[in-house]
Amino acid sequence: MTKDSVNHSDLRTRAPSLAAGMAAADHSPDVQLSQTRHRAALVASWDIAPGSTVLELGCGQGDMTAVLAEAVGPTGRVVATDVADPSYGAPVTLGASSARLSAGPLGPRIDFRFSTDVLDSSVEFPENTFDHVVLAHCSWYFASLAQLRDTLTRIRPWARRLWFTEWDLTPVSDDQLAHLLAVLIQGQIEAAGSHGQGNVRTPFSREALLRLLPEAGWTAQGSRPVDTEDLQDGDWEIAACQDLTNTRDRMDALPEPLRQLVLSQTDVLRTIARPRGNRSLPAYAVTAT
Repeated sequence: MTKDSVNHSDLRTRAPSLAAGMAAADHSPDVQLSQTRHRAALVASWDIAPGSTVLELGCGQGDMTAVLAEAVGPTGRVVATDVADPSYGAPVTLGASSARLSAGPLGPRIDFRFSTDVLDSSVEFPENTFDHVVLAHCSWYFASLAQLRDTLTRIRPWARRLWFTEWDLTPVSDDQLAHLLAVLIQGQIEAAGSHGQGNVRTPFSREALLRLLPEAGWTAQGSRPVDTEDLQDGDWEIAACQDLTNTRDRMDALPEPLRQLVLSQTDVLRTIARPRGNRSLPAYAVTAT
């Protein structure tokens, strides 16, 4: 067994203790554990060595931040940014979750920066400040592909390597269709100009990302599927979609033909979705330099 494989195995093994240190574990420990295990498996497959410097975009409550901080070790550093302010998030806000992490053993390795948009000219880092930049399950929150492209272009001089993971719009089984439909409905509503603050604003395919990367100055080095078997995001997005289509002001803002299309798709979603236990879409990971 190589030294790297031992480190990777150790990271997966430490997932339960990392999950227990998250504020959300007080509310849903099993959910937090599955989310942390997913991210530990991702980082274990990435070449992020101890002592590395990492820029994380879209850190949210810090699920990936904690794993990255564990991976870089006591001599490494993670700058974790998010455009949202600390009061955002439920049942635990970004501020409460980051405060828990900052007060724990990983705190000295993490620099949380909320209400931070890297497209703002006031946000600047010298060239090659970071060994790695990470976007994990946050890119569908961008308002458009153009905004994502501009962001990837802006950060290109700051980091040597990009690690990117997102949900894949191509299902591999019929029981993932409900999650797909929920995502596409939310994307259609956003694309029509009826904007909200949900997790899904601009769903795009893996192929779209691979077309976009060269425009932003990145060269993809590889792409692979990612297992999502134990994640609950399918249930969450189905519920979010159903809540959205029951929100009168959001639906009334749609052109009538699109509103009727969305309502018909919601009828289909209601028919095929289970009350709970809907299988999440697959995900993919892309490496670029």
